[in-house]
Amino acid sequence: MTVAPSGPEFSIQDIPFSYRGSWLNISPVVAEKTYADDLHLVSHQTGLHPVLRLAPDAGTTVVATPALLTWRSGRGRIDAAYQGPDTLRLRGRGLGLRIAAAAGTLTPFSGTYLYRDPVDGSTVFTSYETGRRYRVTVLSGALCAARGLEALGPADRWLDLPADQPWEIAIEEYRTARQPYPRAGTFDQLCRDRSTEFARFVDAVAPWRGVDTPAAELAAYVLWSATVDPAGFVTRPAVLMSKHWMDKVWSWDHCFNAIALAAGEPELAWHQFQLPFDHQDDAGALPDSITHSEVLHNYVKPPIHGWALGQLRRWLPAPPDRAELARTYDRLARWTRFWLDARRAPGHDLPHYQHGNDSGWDNATTFDDDRVLETADLAAFLVSQLRCLADLATELGEPADRWTAEADRVRAALLRDLWDGARFTARSPHTGRRRASRSLLDLMPVTLGGDLPAPVAEVLARGIEAHLTTHGLATEPPDSAHYLADGYWRGPIWAPSTVLVEDGLRRAGHTAIADEVSQRFLALCEKSGFAENFDAETGAGLRDRAYTWTASSYLILAAAQQARRAAATGPTRGDA
Repeated sequence: MTVAPSGPEFSIQDIPFSYRGSWLNISPVVAEKTYADDLHLVSHQTGLHPVLRLAPDAGTTVVATPALLTWRSGRGRIDAAYQGPDTLRLRGRGLGLRIAAAAGTLTPFSGTYLYRDPVDGSTVFTSYETGRRYRVTVLSGALCAARGLEALGPADRWLDLPADQPWEIAIEEYRTARQPYPRAGTFDQLCRDRSTEFARFVDAVAPWRGVDTPAAELAAYVLWSATVDPAGFVTRPAVLMSKHWMDKVWSWDHCFNAIALAAGEPELAWHQFQLPFDHQDDAGALPDSITHSEVLHNYVKPPIHGWALGQLRRWLPAPPDRAELARTYDRLARWTRFWLDARRAPGHDLPHYQHGNDSGWDNATTFDDDRVLETADLAAFLVSQLRCLADLATELGEPADRWTAEADRVRAALLRDLWDGARFTARSPHTGRRRASRSLLDLMPVTLGGDLPAPVAEVLARGIEAHLTTHGLATEPPDSAHYLADGYWRGPIWAPSTVLVEDGLRRAGHTAIADEVSQRFLALCEKSGFAENFDAETGAGLRDRAYTWTASSYLILAAAQQARRAAATGPTRGDA
């Protein structure tokens, strides 16, 4: 059995096996923080739904690479590869496989129904939860058993493939009807094609990689495999935050994916930045999150988009054309006016969050006493966004003074109303009560870089050092009474705060601390992968273990580090 080289190996427990453009993956994750004993074919249309259980007939070891998933035992193996975004091919030699409807479902009102199609002889599972069909076509060998055909109610539904003869099948996801399976390409050719596609992607997004950035290829795989084709409310090719349970696009997570992709995949990067703006409402607000069949506006996310657009344009190989830039300017202006018009109390210069979720730092200790707050991070992000709008206006020949004046107004209020001489505080727009916390969130005005007074930037830099553990920036320092090792934003290390702080420190001239922040986070990912967040004291990955903004943040920091090193060494003799 010939198998093509397929790139880095990874743990199927941590990272699902998927393919660029596909809404499918193979994984043991069948719900939030829920791992099954067997691997499942999982669909992310209408949410995360395990559809089919894939159970070999003997104990196996699973080996996963970007192009090939393999179950191995002492007597044989089963291989799986993607033929395309909606089609998987599987083959077995010496191992049988049971393909069963995922557990816990009923029919006809929910769950999965199994029937044999009289048109082409295939066997089809239909899923009530996804609204899709999953056709199993035997390409070689034969089914040795089938159970639950046309059964209703809580019957078992499964197909068995034999261990005593070689077999190969295709599984396709589709809506209502499809032409009979087209027999195109050998299994080995599929593996070679997928390997080539992934290698091209890695070469595009991480051409700088080397022995000192050993996690770059796996970071690229996390992004490549979490990308889905447009469907439902996902109006563009989109990088989901994960193909585990965090299978959405949130309206600040997407910025980091866009930046990481900008240099090598500029079109995909631009789609990532623009996707939430496709769902901007009449007030100018971006949604909290978007997925295949849902757009949520119950919260918003922080206005980091001006900062992100500046980063994105630094890395794009060519600027957007004037029409696209003008459209982006209008969208960003409406998003900014939302904060100025709908999120400022009468007579107040500072905008407010309505809940910690609006900040993206859902349960940060900043919000322990009041939820509706004027915070320093929000003001700083808005100043950056206003400055970005002023620059765009000048570039487009539009009046820029209004944006500059508003930026100066918010910046002055930030320093006047929230800075107490030693730290930034948060203020209730209802009572005027100010409160300081030990959350890293209160230090986020460092993102203003050189737009901060130097003494203030110096204090923030010292405060950030107090959050720096062996593994990176704790969101609540470990010596805080409120620190929780797995407390979401009350202790763990997160990628977005790391990237924002590192960039702000560097632009404020505190490059030595910025270098430490960057190097420790890179080492953390190389040790613990690309989890949603990390234990600040042990470095262990927490929550969803295949999070794209973490992978993107690794790529962003690693690319910048390599660029600084290249600049420091200067051109080689051959380059001169």
